[in-house]
Amino acid sequence: MKEQQDKSTVFKVNRRDFLKTGTLGMTGLMLGVQFSCSDKSKLLTGNPDVVFTPNIFISISGSGDVTLIAHRSEMGTGIRTSLPLILADELEADWKRVKIEQAVGDSKYGDQNTDGSYSVRMFYEPMRRMGATVRLMLEQAAAREWGVDVSECKAKNHEVVHTSGKAFGFGYLAEKAVDLPVPEEGSLTLKTPEDFNYITKKTSIYDLQDIATGSAVFGMDYDLPGAKVAVMSRNPEAGPGIRSFDGEVALQVPGVLQVFTLDNPGFPTTHDKALGGVVVVADSTWAALQGKKALRIQWESGINADYDSESFQQDMLSRARKPGKVRREQGNVTEAMSRAVKTVEGEYLVPHLAHAPMETPCAQALVTDNVCEVWAPVQDPQWTRRAVAAALGFDEDSVKVNVTLLGGAFGRKSKPDFAVEAALISRQSGFPVKLLWTREDDIQHDFLHFLSAQYLKVGIDENNRVNAWLHRTVFPPIGGTSNLSEKEPSGFEVSMGHVDNPFDIPNMSCETQEAPAKVRIGWLRSVANIHHGFAVGCTLDEVAEARGVDPAQNLIELLGADRKIDFGALTADFWNYNEKIEEFPWDTARFRNVIEVVRDKSGWGKSMPKGSGMGIAAHRSFLTYVACVVEVTVDDKGQIRIPMVHYAVDCGVPVNPERIKSQFEGGAAFAASLALKSRISVKGGKVEQDNFDGYQVARITDAPYDTLVHIVESSEKPTGVGEPPVPPFIPALCNAIYAATGKRIRQLPISLG
Repeated sequence: MKEQQDKSTVFKVNRRDFLKTGTLGMTGLMLGVQFSCSDKSKLLTGNPDVVFTPNIFISISGSGDVTLIAHRSEMGTGIRTSLPLILADELEADWKRVKIEQAVGDSKYGDQNTDGSYSVRMFYEPMRRMGATVRLMLEQAAAREWGVDVSECKAKNHEVVHTSGKAFGFGYLAEKAVDLPVPEEGSLTLKTPEDFNYITKKTSIYDLQDIATGSAVFGMDYDLPGAKVAVMSRNPEAGPGIRSFDGEVALQVPGVLQVFTLDNPGFPTTHDKALGGVVVVADSTWAALQGKKALRIQWESGINADYDSESFQQDMLSRARKPGKVRREQGNVTEAMSRAVKTVEGEYLVPHLAHAPMETPCAQALVTDNVCEVWAPVQDPQWTRRAVAAALGFDEDSVKVNVTLLGGAFGRKSKPDFAVEAALISRQSGFPVKLLWTREDDIQHDFLHFLSAQYLKVGIDENNRVNAWLHRTVFPPIGGTSNLSEKEPSGFEVSMGHVDNPFDIPNMSCETQEAPAKVRIGWLRSVANIHHGFAVGCTLDEVAEARGVDPAQNLIELLGADRKIDFGALTADFWNYNEKIEEFPWDTARFRNVIEVVRDKSGWGKSMPKGSGMGIAAHRSFLTYVACVVEVTVDDKGQIRIPMVHYAVDCGVPVNPERIKSQFEGGAAFAASLALKSRISVKGGKVEQDNFDGYQVARITDAPYDTLVHIVESSEKPTGVGEPPVPPFIPALCNAIYAATGKRIRQLPISLG
């Protein structure tokens, strides 16, 4: 079993052990095992040249230092901290002695797509099992050294301690564990919550000091030797290419080295193809941008040249007023509505939105001899790897994707088109390149959030009960970007606040209409929950007023008896965020509880001065239950201020409360931008905004002054927190504005003029 190699020994895993450790649950996490050891040892440390690597996520050196792999992308969510934190907790590693390394894009790490508020939910159990496996191996090694039963040995804070009090350090045990078989999964004992060191405890992000001091490496920070700067000029309309161009003037700009074209994929397109256009490669950013300005280009006109987003949205609204394709139906809405003694009716509009992260898309690439290496702030390095390989005609094994920190993303950087562009430019230019998207590029050529139009009508019977609910939603689906035949929302899109209505209303109809995509459309933080949460949350506030019931009490009453809802039996379109409904049920008791918590914590119902108001809304998204209360003040000039926001959050086990609170604080500011400021309009197929003067985001005076996050203690499986802050905030804000001014808000961004 052993083969001598100078100072070290390589342990060869037999087939049975490899199969036993080759996967962890459904995630496919590889546990290929390779160990090195030395005869030298100390009580707490061993040979510093030895590295014990029991799986691809954990390494322990002979000096006792632990290196953990972060395989998801860090964009401000703290996931580069939270997942290693889970490993460290079950391993009983001292967090002060932990080093985190970022994984490259590779399928051996399992799913690396840091999107959809999915990371902790997907990897909580696998990470715990991996940590517990290594902990047990260290305990077994210590037991063998002492000649005692393993039950007498317990790992604690970077040591394994015997019941007698004597201890071995992790460094010493690293080389002692190398010839132990990987334990059967059934032999593992996971910690109980009372034994957690880090899980559910406040922990600052691993990169905090580097980020605060400016030494953290983001997309454009990587120093690629010899790199030239590349920028592109792209057709203002989504799809068509170039009729002609003259790059001679650009080539006369000092520092400009090359001007050439990249093919345009046309429209429809995919989310992973280079957009195409005219490329300028230069010695510096300034030279590249000046060269871009000097280009003389005549663009082709395509199938979306007549797209006017305002008229398109009005057409969607007119169709929302008419019967559409039924996506969920129960009872008889028409008959019930005819018997209603009161009705609440409203139309809701949300414009196109841009991601607009502080760090625009950027990527660095080096292509040489059928090999490509990329450095980029990407959310999905494996998709990036596949897309780059396909664009270059390479095997995936010939492409390496290094993941930097992301300066914001919100879903934009899960699409790898900009990394593909960098690779193509490097190959064509012959240089290593830094591709820069300007802010104008970012806003005008984004994968925009879809615009939408909705119509809701609610019937209230003679007993003051809601007996009918009609909800029609119209918006171009994300799939329409790549397939013109896709004109109605998919099941996953209507399952974000439309067909998954949890309220106990006997007669209900949820309907959609066709709306083809006219620009590149992609997912943005919380996706269709944004506009559905807005419309449903505001409508429920109107229903409360019509019924003469307190808005918080109205939500609780409409939920009915506590129950777990099988939406799959109610509509074939139901999608449960890729999880089995049995494992992550739609639990109205948890939903009711967050409403009650936020009501109590916020001082709901307290007296408010003139021009001030409170609003409440609740929404479940990405399997997390959230209720929100927003306080506003509105002055005589219509200026809106948000002095206080309260959230109640049930996300299952709160793995890292510090990051949960940060995500909700940031989510409130993000949602305030969407509600108060942000709007993309398209005319003649061209996005009209090109920077933050046109596409506005919340300034410090617009953002909430204070946000309090009340995390519900829970032993349920953990769920996502990146996107759930957004959907309930917007209607809670609108409802607060109504309480302060008497004006209902049915269109975003909010205007009180």
